[in-house]
Amino acid sequence: MIRIAICDDEQYMSDKIKSMLSAFFRQKQIDILVFQFSSGMELLKHDKLIDILFLDIQMNGMDGMETARRLRRQNFKGFLIFITVLEEMVFQSFEVQAYDYLVKPLDETRLVRTLERLLSSLQNAATASLLIQQENVSRLITLDDIIFCEIINRKVYLHLNSGEVIDYYEKMDCLETKLDSRFFRCHRSYLVNLDYLKSYTNGTAHLANGTEIPVSRLRNKEFSNVVLQHLKKYMR
Repeated sequence: MIRIAICDDEQYMSDKIKSMLSAFFRQKQIDILVFQFSSGMELLKHDKLIDILFLDIQMNGMDGMETARRLRRQNFKGFLIFITVLEEMVFQSFEVQAYDYLVKPLDETRLVRTLERLLSSLQNAATASLLIQQENVSRLITLDDIIFCEIINRKVYLHLNSGEVIDYYEKMDCLETKLDSRFFRCHRSYLVNLDYLKSYTNGTAHLANGTEIPVSRLRNKEFSNVVLQHLKKYMR
């Protein structure tokens, strides 16, 4: 499921965008969940994951550009698409890593082109991400953000660079097949992202966030070789 937010203080415009999005993704047979907000402040209080954000620049109170700046400071990593009548604001949109810029009145053909590109970008991003299921909620985790994974009593705990820890039910053997070559299972209970490895001494892997992970005696030699191969990639 793709989570989409629309932030526009004109209700008819928000509803129109929602209708166009629903038609597009229904044709693609992709489920979406749409959140609608009438102000930047209302959007900033939202604590659920957003994959795609359609954001009006001209709004009463906090404008869309300032809202986008604050969202990025809050570590918002979704795709941002500005919608506005102000074509001259296009250059400022680069400041907040906007994916696209649509001008009102919305042209459906132009919107569909943007959505086609966006869908392709989402699918490409998924190849470097991990899709997990927490109860009835699916969530996409970027592999770059995972420092290490551990398993405790049949539950996997993903320790992220942001400090967040995400837990869900998964077998470690199954998880291992979903990760790329930067991850190494140094212990039956741990998978570490070698990009975050600071040092390795006396059977202990020291990670960038200060965590110390045990390396089992049986995997000690293999771990040392894998670390050397990983470092060579950055020495070329």
